[in-house]
Amino acid sequence: MKKRNIGRLLLCVVVLALLGGCLYLNTLMPIITGYAAKNLASAVFVSGRNPQDVEQLDLNFSFIKYTRNKVDYEHKTVRSRFLWASSTAAFREGYGVTLLRGKNKEAFLAQAYPLPKEPDYAETLQQGDSAEIARLEPLAKAFVDDKSYNGTPFAFVVLHKGKVVAERYGKGITPETKLLSWSMGKSFTSALVGIMAGDSLVNVFAPMDIPEWQGDDRKDITLNNLLQMQSGLAWNEDYGNRSDVNLMLHREEDMGLYALNKPLEHTPGTFWYYSSGTTNIVMRYLRSKFPSDQAFLTYQRERLFGPLRIDNPYFEPDMSGTPVGSSYLYITARDFARFGQMYLDDGCAGGRRILPEGWVDYTVTPASASEGRYGAFFWLNRCKVCPDVPEDMFSCNGHDGQQIYMIPSKDLVVVVLGYSPKRCIDFNALLKDIIDLIDDGE
Repeated sequence: MKKRNIGRLLLCVVVLALLGGCLYLNTLMPIITGYAAKNLASAVFVSGRNPQDVEQLDLNFSFIKYTRNKVDYEHKTVRSRFLWASSTAAFREGYGVTLLRGKNKEAFLAQAYPLPKEPDYAETLQQGDSAEIARLEPLAKAFVDDKSYNGTPFAFVVLHKGKVVAERYGKGITPETKLLSWSMGKSFTSALVGIMAGDSLVNVFAPMDIPEWQGDDRKDITLNNLLQMQSGLAWNEDYGNRSDVNLMLHREEDMGLYALNKPLEHTPGTFWYYSSGTTNIVMRYLRSKFPSDQAFLTYQRERLFGPLRIDNPYFEPDMSGTPVGSSYLYITARDFARFGQMYLDDGCAGGRRILPEGWVDYTVTPASASEGRYGAFFWLNRCKVCPDVPEDMFSCNGHDGQQIYMIPSKDLVVVVLGYSPKRCIDFNALLKDIIDLIDDGE
């Protein structure tokens, strides 16, 4: 009798464990299938990449590699399945790809906004000194073709004194290929804040008029707190589990709303924590200053992307229509380089001021609680994360190794785009070698 009872108890434990595991796995389904659908759709319909290449490289990890993906070229959608669940992402011309969530998918896809006519911008970046190009060519080949610094680079561009001195692309990638920013998009969001502040549309240092915050201490949060990742809001940025960032990007219709509804854990301005939710709060707030999605899109193109000569950018929106400022910008490698050069040139490009005076200095001022590693949606080298690189370097950093490095003392911009899980590329060695080759010709 006792053995029978023990057997029943063990059976119950096993059944409960299996049930608990299935319930937890079910909560992961929007993340697993959503990640596959969204990233594959953008890679195919925005970047023009081969879907098999994307599955073998970008999606070849964790549960994601077990998804079954269907690319519908006629309707420009991707449906990704895993076990009993599926997700669909859809492309809209001018806006890019959105992961479809909620009950209003058909209405969302039916929305038609007259887009501003995109000018065909002439190339503005000039080639640098031929001797310098020759010195850097073996390094570019070693980095991209031979993967000597690890990772699988898609694109590599180096500007010295505003001119191209190195440029190379990986398999299936061209100078016209629009590539994903991941968190480098945060720095573009910061630039939009600066432009809107210069136009007196927002006040960086004043409490924000967010309705959901007016009944508690969150009403004291400023744009400055958000830009410096010191809002004090609760957040979990762990990419490896059912975290806030994963739920926001793959489950939520309104990503900024999800993030701003988090409770306050610290006094604003006193605690630093990196949060993608923070950036989507900022982008949602910027969007609220315009009467429509179209008006906001037009402003971005007329005030930021157009002056930088960036043709047809895709700052992809969530289901609310707000661009996902934390993660989903698609432009070319040369476009990312132009953005970096603008910051080296104190916010100017093509003889025109884009960012207000003083904004670049503000951007690279360390957040008080960041120990010198972070400014306003830009990373800093004050803490010598790259020990062999000048301390004045600042950068735009993205998931899987997307980088724009700006080194004022060397008049240098370095762009790296591609696949580098867990930042396996040795960026310190790469930058040191570039600087040494530049210095050899000085």
